[in-house]
Amino acid sequence: MGEEAANVKKKIIIDTDPGIDDAMAIFVALQSPEVEVIGLTTIYGNVYTTLATRNALHLLEVAGRTDIPVAEGSHVTITKGTKLRIANFVHGADGLGNQNFPPPKGKPIRQSAVEFLVEQANLHPGKITVVALGPLTNIALAIQRDPGFMKNIGQIVLLGGAFSVNGSVNPAAETNIFGDPDAADIVFTSGADILAVGINVTHQVVFTGMVRSQNGPISQLSRSQ
Repeated sequence: MGEEAANVKKKIIIDTDPGIDDAMAIFVALQSPEVEVIGLTTIYGNVYTTLATRNALHLLEVAGRTDIPVAEGSHVTITKGTKLRIANFVHGADGLGNQNFPPPKGKPIRQSAVEFLVEQANLHPGKITVVALGPLTNIALAIQRDPGFMKNIGQIVLLGGAFSVNGSVNPAAETNIFGDPDAADIVFTSGADILAVGINVTHQVVFTGMVRSQNGPISQLSRSQ
């Protein structure tokens, strides 16, 4: 029984704003034998939401995983009066280093990101991990839409915050939390099981020469940058 449980893949939904860094994270997840990516939901951040959706579809085509659905998320913040802060000065106008990739053949599903998140949490109570790589708007909206979402979701693992280091926007703020602080407040005070991974951790992550030398989507994209 214990061995069977150990062999069960963890179901994850990646809430993403790709972004070169998110592209690498998506490819790592797709290649991991320990997780099953059951969907991508998109959000603004590195690029606007529409372009994030296009990039997510493109990345799944590169990885040969067009079976995975992409649901488009919010185009605006929950925080009133907050202007979208798009990091095209970091990732290029297209979010993927201005490589001028052809448009993806696939389309996002008709469900919104919030609808998809709530549905999957209800279908698999306690079994879904949401990996949030951008501002937390979609997650906060899912909590507001369905009060049971925070109990149905297994865990929220998020890229956000700066612990014992300076922030990336200013000395006190990290980009994803700063991008929609009211959304972050809703998520952090929801009672959900949350694991926050700050930039004090992610700034130490590097790809080894072995990863770059492999003939896979990660190495192909990293060599194109």
